Amino acid sequence: MDIKDLNKAQLILLAVLLSFVTSIVTGITTVTLMQQAPASFTVPVNRVIRQTVEKIQQVEGKTTVQTVIVKEEDLVVDALAKNKSAVFFVSKEILGLDGLPIEVSVGKGFAVSSDGIVVVDGASVFDKGIYFVKNDSGKFKAEFVSIDNIGFAFLKIGAPLDEKDKVSFTVPNFGDLEKIKIGQKILISGNTISSFIFDGNKDINISVAKSNSGSIVLNLDGDVLGMVLSEESSPFVSIDVIVNALNVINGENTLPATPVLAPITQ
Repeated sequence: MDIKDLNKAQLILLAVLLSFVTSIVTGITTVTLMQQAPASFTVPVNRVIRQTVEKIQQVEGKTTVQTVIVKEEDLVVDALAKNKSAVFFVSKEILGLDGLPIEVSVGKGFAVSSDGIVVVDGASVFDKGIYFVKNDSGKFKAEFVSIDNIGFAFLKIGAPLDEKDKVSFTVPNFGDLEKIKIGQKILISGNTISSFIFDGNKDINISVAKSNSGSIVLNLDGDVLGMVLSEESSPFVSIDVIVNALNVINGENTLPATPVLAPITQ
């Protein structure tokens, strides 16, 4: 039978058959070439395949597939950005050698409740005094709340130094150290950014400079695992210990662990 004698339906079936045969031949050829290719070619190809995931989206009743390349450095950037507004620089006013008040840095801290409670390293924040906290929304006075015997303290955000500033921050997601698996990366966001691989020891021994006291400790999802202390014998305190201490102060059993955008009106 001549192809000119085929009707429309027969032509469509012929096209489908040819497409099917072509796909089989292409698959066999690809597999054969991959088997014969040197390792210098197949290794990077396999690495790209492992790092590629398919993201399925529903658009007006239709299913579309979008290919996304997941890079670890992107996860790090996102985790840090997610908690940027939760982190505060902390300072206090002391008397200088000339007897005049001066302001000195005492590290960092981060918000742990929507009513403006900030957890800080207790090594320099251990009693009532004149304290300040600062983030991108401005600089604010801070009131001493309490100190825990483990080595961390709580401050409460107060009035702004500039009346035009309105405090704005987020309360981070609280992570669970029990769910961290051996081999996962943990981030420390202080004056410098550092990381280490979790080895299974939940009594984390973080070796960082004292200038990084109060640094927030995160997983790659941006969830808070704890805080860095300047105490050499116990340089890390987990977020569940911090939350439990705050619950005792507030007389509560639990605190919400979801991010809260909290502009506080003075």
